[in-house]
Amino acid sequence: MLSAAVWLTIKLALITTLILMVIGTPLAWKLATMRSRLRPVIEALVGLPLVLPPTVLGFYLLLAFSPNNALGQFWLDLTGSTLAFSFSGLVVASVLYSLPFVVQPLQRSFEQLDHGLLEAAAMLGARRLDRFINIVLPNTQRALLLAACMGFAHTIGEFGVVLMIGGNIPGETQVLSIALFDAVETQQFETAHTIAGGLLAFAMVLLVVLYSIDRRGSQR
Repeated sequence: MLSAAVWLTIKLALITTLILMVIGTPLAWKLATMRSRLRPVIEALVGLPLVLPPTVLGFYLLLAFSPNNALGQFWLDLTGSTLAFSFSGLVVASVLYSLPFVVQPLQRSFEQLDHGLLEAAAMLGARRLDRFINIVLPNTQRALLLAACMGFAHTIGEFGVVLMIGGNIPGETQVLSIALFDAVETQQFETAHTIAGGLLAFAMVLLVVLYSIDRRGSQR
């Protein structure tokens, strides 16, 4: 059962991180270059999970995923299953909850980019997409790696949102944080120590790697 929770957690984190990088990178670039008065509002919406209790977000997502609402009904008609208490629901919730951990570091990196390079490329006839792919992304590789690691790590450690959306279904929605909670509740302290120790070791190793990457990048 523990191995199933480990695999499910890694699977959720990988899928969530991939989606976050695909949607978060252009969103971060848009925010970094936006001059609209709506920018603070959009930034606040993106960063809301940083200050909002996870159970609050989970509660409203649970309502949205219900077949009684448009999103839940659309998913039910499309797939024949509900979003709530499913792995798909966990992915959607994880993407929304971890979004600021990917968007914000990327946005800060994009804002610090030398825009003279982009202007020079534009004068030479490079299109916006060409400039983004050939100039922006190569010059922000460290930020992209850090953002991906942050999104992955945050998804690994999620608890409140995944509990609200997925419940505790072994093999389907029971990720490691939920398995740890379940082990403590049932007084299986040996299992709890194994899970907690593994998560602690993972967090420590990842932080050492992140700080090492950040320090090397600063020295360069």
